Amino acid sequence: MTIAITSISLREIRLPLREPFTISSGTMSTRRILLLEMTDDDGTVAWSECVADGSPNYSPETIDTCTLAITQWAAPRVLGRAFANPSDIHTALQENFRGHNMAKAAVEMGGWALAAVQAGTSLARYVGGTRSEIATGISLGIQPDPATLVDKARAAIGEGYRKVKIKIKPGSDIEFVRAVRDALGPEASLMVDANNAYTLDDIEHLRQLDDLDLIMIEQPLAWDDVVRHADLQKRFRTPICLDESITGVDRVEDMIALGAGRIVNIKPGRVGGFTESKAIHDLCERHDMPVWCGGMLESGIGRAYNVALASLPNFSLPGDLSPSRRYWERDIVTPEWTMDADGMVSVPNDEPGLGVSVDIDRVDDLTVSKHDVRS
Repeated sequence: MTIAITSISLREIRLPLREPFTISSGTMSTRRILLLEMTDDDGTVAWSECVADGSPNYSPETIDTCTLAITQWAAPRVLGRAFANPSDIHTALQENFRGHNMAKAAVEMGGWALAAVQAGTSLARYVGGTRSEIATGISLGIQPDPATLVDKARAAIGEGYRKVKIKIKPGSDIEFVRAVRDALGPEASLMVDANNAYTLDDIEHLRQLDDLDLIMIEQPLAWDDVVRHADLQKRFRTPICLDESITGVDRVEDMIALGAGRIVNIKPGRVGGFTESKAIHDLCERHDMPVWCGGMLESGIGRAYNVALASLPNFSLPGDLSPSRRYWERDIVTPEWTMDADGMVSVPNDEPGLGVSVDIDRVDDLTVSKHDVRS
């Protein structure tokens, strides 16, 4: 079996969120999403998703830079070539091609899906997944006041979510989180995510979080700073989780060597795809460091890849794998992603590939631009 991609069709769609989602760097009401439709020389088709946003507030990459990087550099490296396995696509995209992890991931991960379909197995099983269902958490954006946040957190627990992640920023942090802890009690699994909103000058303020029995504090400091996170972790009982700082297995090696955190959030789109994600997973497993899979407001296509990755054995913490209805009035896949009353998402292991079908008519209706690249 070989992977020989003959064409890549890029589509940008605009998918409205059910409600605005606010983090420390801004608010989003409509998600710009870049989709890739990849065709192999035997006619096999697989869809993938680029997780980049419309602006460089989370990562230096954007949908526009990724469109350029894929059409000009990534696609020409893979089109018309035969690859023995998807990891070889990763290698081809790394040679003399720096950065652009999100663009590379969209192509590389599509290669994994093509290979899974050709092998007649689910993507989860093809990448080595061992789970049939995955514990699911919810990410709550920054709310206007503590009472509103408490209501949303209580509703999430009532729906069965296994973990509640609370977005924070200066002015919307300690009082908000304490209100949720007081309202939900000591048994509720809570964490916070700062998305780089603080500096070491905020240590004494942030240390109040240590008294709230949190699972973790995610990415409190700058997105590219492992060293200062090490300083911060030395002063905290609560584990620090790195997200934006983890762009590859080498950054995890730095994190471990420096003691910059105790948990890793693996987002495959951020680290360059499944090959690098699996390497990070395996490294963390060897060091008894738990990992989990965060979300990037993906459509149901991107969610399929996250679910497949999170089926690997060391994904021991609930992931941000909320069902489709959490974000979208109507997703672009069928069946839409769902969660049971116990907060579990089923891994679709009975179908080859992603386990969901792309609603082509819906995608066509939402498409605002399209680029085709062929060998």
